[in-house]
Amino acid sequence: MSFSRKRITAPAGLVSMVLLIALGTGACGFKRKPYENPITKDTQQPDKVLYDKAVSDIEHGRYEVARLTLNTLINTYDSSEYLAKAKLAIADSWYREGSTTAKAQAEAEYKDFILFYPTMEEAAESQEKICAIHYEEMDKADRDPNNALRAEMECRQLVTQFPNSKFVPKAEQRLRDIQEVLAEAEMTAGAFYHHKGSNAAAANRLKGLVEQYPLYSRAGEALWFEGDSYTKMGPRFRQQAGDAYTMLVRDYPLSPFADLAKKRLEDMELPVPQADPAAVARMKFEAANRAKQGTVTRIISPFGHTPDVTAAAKSGSPTMTNPKAEIPASVPLPAGAVGFSGDVTVAPVSDSSALDTKPDARTGGGSTPASQPAAPSGSATPPPSK
Repeated sequence: MSFSRKRITAPAGLVSMVLLIALGTGACGFKRKPYENPITKDTQQPDKVLYDKAVSDIEHGRYEVARLTLNTLINTYDSSEYLAKAKLAIADSWYREGSTTAKAQAEAEYKDFILFYPTMEEAAESQEKICAIHYEEMDKADRDPNNALRAEMECRQLVTQFPNSKFVPKAEQRLRDIQEVLAEAEMTAGAFYHHKGSNAAAANRLKGLVEQYPLYSRAGEALWFEGDSYTKMGPRFRQQAGDAYTMLVRDYPLSPFADLAKKRLEDMELPVPQADPAAVARMKFEAANRAKQGTVTRIISPFGHTPDVTAAAKSGSPTMTNPKAEIPASVPLPAGAVGFSGDVTVAPVSDSSALDTKPDARTGGGSTPASQPAAPSGSATPPPSK
């Protein structure tokens, strides 16, 4: 018995297509990423030649070589017109390097650049990069919030220090994303307390959440849990419960919990407010522009640290103030006390003599007169003179 071998050949068109794809993929690996802040001035000055060489090294991923060249420029030509650009390029090289250590060094370099060149256009870009560093390192809501809090602080700094910058709209959207994550962390804790039956803790947590993050996508649900917690705390908290339900109906009218809140207000014989037209328009806009998580992202999301911010608001001004600690409504005030109102502030002492002339509260409100100095601790009292 004999077997014949048949040679299988692929169509020429298919082979060509595979080769083109392979060549295209290989070419992408060698394609350089253009530098964002080049100097277009055409000159052969030695400092400009050094700068151009460093930029080429940055574009091709030779970051250590680029930094050596830029430091040579800075140390050799201390009066060069390219000093600021060279310092910025050093920061950019660290940022492009991408490791955790490199990003920490990039942040330090960017802050130095803003300190020395605050009026340059690139100062706002440097602050935007600092914001991006912490935004990219932000963890999910149920994990360490440190990077989210740092990202919020740095993005706020960009909006307040460079209000006319072209980076402000992007920073504001990042703030909405960040505050969605921070609010989700508060919501997780508040909902846990509510389901557990710790109504006072839940009400206090959720009340602060809505006041601090009104753009949160689940603010209506948070208000419902808050009102329900106050309701379960008894008739003494009827007003607080009514306020939560009223805010839910008025400011979040398209929430799935709005009809339940209306029913509660009717049962409590409290007035049911009309929906705010601006709130209706805002919620419709958010529903129409809400992004959806892709299939691949949804599959790998449980294994990564990146939070899902697709539900974050796309409009409205993000909160620009820090959260305020509040005393829970269930904590009674001392008899005759009206409570503290105002803000706690810290300021330098303008009159140094106040330290000598005003009594120190820590010693009970009095001070030892200068004419009668107190005896040192442990010293014996002298006997009376005869």
